[in-house]
Amino acid sequence: MGIFTALIVFSFLIFFHELGHFVAARFFGVRVEVFSIGFGKRFLTKQIGDTEWSLSMIPLGGYIRMKGQDDANPSLRSYDNDSYNTKRPWQRIIISLAGPLANFFLAFLLYLSISQIGIPKLLSTVADLNKSHPAYESGIRVGDNITNINGQPIIYWEDMADKIQKGQTPLQVTVLRNNEYLNFTITPKLLETKNRFGETIRRNIIGISPDFNATTTVQYKFGQGIEYAYEQTKTASMLIIKGLQKLISGLVPMDNLSGVVGIVDTTSKVSAMGFVALLAFTALISVNLGVINLLPIPALDGGHIIFNLYEMITSKAPSQEVMFKLTLMGWALLLTLMLLGLYNDINRLIG
Repeated sequence: MGIFTALIVFSFLIFFHELGHFVAARFFGVRVEVFSIGFGKRFLTKQIGDTEWSLSMIPLGGYIRMKGQDDANPSLRSYDNDSYNTKRPWQRIIISLAGPLANFFLAFLLYLSISQIGIPKLLSTVADLNKSHPAYESGIRVGDNITNINGQPIIYWEDMADKIQKGQTPLQVTVLRNNEYLNFTITPKLLETKNRFGETIRRNIIGISPDFNATTTVQYKFGQGIEYAYEQTKTASMLIIKGLQKLISGLVPMDNLSGVVGIVDTTSKVSAMGFVALLAFTALISVNLGVINLLPIPALDGGHIIFNLYEMITSKAPSQEVMFKLTLMGWALLLTLMLLGLYNDINRLIG
């Protein structure tokens, strides 16, 4: 059931991405010949207007084929009025941008939905302490509810963690214990730890762990939900961009690269954690699709944008031969990355 849910999620994200291209293409009068969810042999098709809507055998992806534009054979061109090639470069750029922007918009809508359903958050309750670290040495004990740090009220664990990292030291900490407020002074230790990219960094540590049973659900008003959705979409985008930068620069090893199998496996596991967790992970993958497709690699939307920017700047179209060769190189690069991701996924699954 989990894998089925993962495939539904992945197909939905691809559909939304291609729908963005479709809407923009039709807006500018470009004929869309095929709208397919999946690759390979089509097992279900329906002709609606000028477009053949299809479901294909391999559900891990999808595409639209516009008249006069085909990544599988970039040398094919058409100069009819309803062809992609006859549109102005800025119109083609908008068509290419529409897919990634649809993914960002979908992520925004998913985060907005989460804000209205209710966001589960950990309360600032201490469940465990390291007796050799500052919190225990200062007098903090299991069951204490941290209510204030350096004069700033604390409700949720994430707020407390942020104050520990960014607050002035020593920390002035107030806790609620047996209906009594107690004050403590804690000087964090600056220790080496790993961040989400596997890099070694230095962080303030006081040696406490949260109570995962002490949670609450936070619902936002609609206006607050819009702000929350915007911030989450922006944060997810920057996280993925930073990850790509570190991957390209070699700061993060290539064995951290994941492929479709890894995404499907993780989505399957997240779906077992609840509906809100699945929505949040779906939003993250949607942002990921948007960012990846904007990379300036021929065969991706970013590559098409670069080609059309070149035409806008120079007032002449790129050489068809050069475009064809660059597109083949782009497909080769993407295939290499997909195979590497698949190799890493298999290693993780059996390791």
